[in-house]
Amino acid sequence: MNGWKRPITAAVTVVVIAALAIGCESTSDRNELVLLTHESFALSDETLATFTSETGIDVVVETAGDAGSMVNQAILTKDNPIADVLYGVDTTFLSRAIDEGIFIPHVAVGIDDVDASFRIDGDVATPIDYGDVCINYDIAALEGLGVPPPSTIADLTADPYRDLLVVENPATSSPGLAFLLATIAIYPEGTSYDWRAYWQDLFANGVSISSDWTDAYSNQFSASGGSRPLVVSYASSPPAEVLFGNLGAAPTAVMTDGCFRQIEYAGVLDGTPHRAEAGKLVDFLLSRKVQEDIPLNMFVYPVNPDAQLPDVFETYTAFPEAPITMAPEMIDQNRERWIEEWTTLARS
Repeated sequence: MNGWKRPITAAVTVVVIAALAIGCESTSDRNELVLLTHESFALSDETLATFTSETGIDVVVETAGDAGSMVNQAILTKDNPIADVLYGVDTTFLSRAIDEGIFIPHVAVGIDDVDASFRIDGDVATPIDYGDVCINYDIAALEGLGVPPPSTIADLTADPYRDLLVVENPATSSPGLAFLLATIAIYPEGTSYDWRAYWQDLFANGVSISSDWTDAYSNQFSASGGSRPLVVSYASSPPAEVLFGNLGAAPTAVMTDGCFRQIEYAGVLDGTPHRAEAGKLVDFLLSRKVQEDIPLNMFVYPVNPDAQLPDVFETYTAFPEAPITMAPEMIDQNRERWIEEWTTLARS
């Protein structure tokens, strides 16, 4: 989900998905669980080792590309599942995963303490973390141009912000899709000025389209040496700048209007021969031990209210007062159409 996530640490066994012909068949003969996740999954070296020391169960982590690829792999193999637990399906793909019946409902230990807005009916999947996709801006670059930071999504179509914004393509980028969904929520279909009209104005105002977060943030964003001081990124990007740059202050900031909230879930895969053990792993992912390890490794936020954020997050993170959400069912029903219509607008 997040561009700041780094590869998984060496202490966790990673098996390439294409090589996994044996799937869960091997787990019936060994005291281990297979965790299927996306390529951005990362925890500290000792975290999963703690689960092993507490339960005697080893965790084999298998990665399957991005979240969409991971869900597709789980669906294609649901009759002979290649894992016991899946982690990292987010709001944009959750409905598809549930409709395909890949999960067994599981009421995780501690779930009653989690904010109800994160939970889904029937606890078919368990919320683990969340992140907010927001407009980020280069503080010094805007000051140098004499342009105030934008306050709302609507500001981005105004003349002072001409040729200043770079966004990711929603067909190829998770934050790009999140930003598109935010604009659809703010300018819904059936209104006199809908999301299509908004994007036409955004294109007319010189927005740049990048294929992915890395190009947008690392190449086109002015804080990274590019020419555009506005970028679609994450509310967690400023603390990441401070941490990785060993800085005393964040050079970037976040516009909190129009932020889209992405929630990541974990679930017990139907067909696992180790349902009880798989449930324990989901419980562990929601535990304070894992939840406090998540921010500095994946730069997303814990859903466990008892988990404490690192100081760098407390100081430099912006929390939107009213993040935008959208029902997973609505996303699933319209995602491909919206992307196709957006692509047509971008080409016109």
